[in-house]
Amino acid sequence: MSLEAGSLEALRRRRDYECRLTPDRALESLDAAYSFMRERGLLTRTPDCTLPSLYEAVHEEPYQAGGRGFASWPATKWPWFHELSEHADVHSLDVHRGKAILLSADVLALVDPICRAELAWLEREDSGAGRLLRHLADAGPTLADDVAVELGLGGKELSALRAPLQRSGALVARPVILPSRSGEGHLHRSELARWDQAYPVASEEPLDVVALMGAGLRAAVLAPERDLASWFSWRSLLPADLPAQLLERGLATKPASGWLGAPG
Repeated sequence: MSLEAGSLEALRRRRDYECRLTPDRALESLDAAYSFMRERGLLTRTPDCTLPSLYEAVHEEPYQAGGRGFASWPATKWPWFHELSEHADVHSLDVHRGKAILLSADVLALVDPICRAELAWLEREDSGAGRLLRHLADAGPTLADDVAVELGLGGKELSALRAPLQRSGALVARPVILPSRSGEGHLHRSELARWDQAYPVASEEPLDVVALMGAGLRAAVLAPERDLASWFSWRSLLPADLPAQLLERGLATKPASGWLGAPG
């Protein structure tokens, strides 16, 4: 049976193929995962929405059957998410509602003006978050442990300040490996930086959340309209008529009521 290219069923099949949702399309190597990342433009770690997921595309048994959290990750290929983020053109941020998401350079260019706007707004706040951002403006990127000491904060207090800032993109955390004091082994720490320190060169793209959602739809191929609000942290920036704007700008098709598809 032939299918119209823009029909709901055709888009479902295209999504299965392009997002590697069937076992015959499983990613077999890190190089293949890197190509997949570049093709899609963004990847979540685990399948929690219609955006493509790296671990879903791996199709590997979990570390622990029936386990939750880390135990549910692929048994041997779980490091791939971090290893992909080490490529110069792949960026790991916490702007997927506080969860890590991998972005290509093209998608990062769309995210950049949003994160700069969030930073400009939050650093003016007369709050702990504003104090943290202003401190980093003076001190530069700093290990989280040192920030806690310099601001007189406990570990839990700093974590409570960091989380919403990283979710919004105003703050970026990068893993750092340091030698242990004993000289044996190493320590894993986080370095904190403002967005404009992590990415000092501003994107030439305008602040355009609709364009960003269009990039997400291109990656997902097909999505329920209600799912789009779960993709990124900036729900308050989404226009009430987002589906209509995506359709008007040619960034989406409407294969059925309540659904949006990627053109082409």
